[in-house]
Amino acid sequence: MTSDKTNIPTLLGAAKTDYPNAYDPNVLETFDNKHAGNDYFVKFNCPEFTSLCPITGQPDFATIYISYIPDTKMVESKSLKLYLFGFRNHGAFHEDCVNIIMKDLIALMQPKYIEVTGKFLPRGGISIDPYCNYGVPDTKYEELADYRLRNHDLYPEKVDNR
Repeated sequence: MTSDKTNIPTLLGAAKTDYPNAYDPNVLETFDNKHAGNDYFVKFNCPEFTSLCPITGQPDFATIYISYIPDTKMVESKSLKLYLFGFRNHGAFHEDCVNIIMKDLIALMQPKYIEVTGKFLPRGGISIDPYCNYGVPDTKYEELADYRLRNHDLYPEKVDNR
């Protein structure tokens, strides 16, 4: 976890990386946003996300997309990678995964706006693509969240790669 006094990530540049074998939001670290006065998106793509079906125990594979407008804190990417890796042995439905990720990142860094999308590979002939978002209440970011939720899938992509 990040030190409160220095706010310097501890995992980045570590000589040996210990990969988690369980879901643990405490692995997430932050650093200061040097451009907190600007609105801009940061987007992460995790094409090798895996979790387990909580009923069958079978693996689910997905690309997870995380986009956010930071406020004063930003998530450090290596800690995010380790956090997402921790889902590998975690049993959760697809919809749960994206909501858990979003809520953990909100608790961590209090972004102005965030959205998380999961593009899961099909099992049993069907794919599931859950989407969730959040904007700070009573701000333009809440309005953005409402707009993006209502319009996020008006033009679904042609799916020919899964």
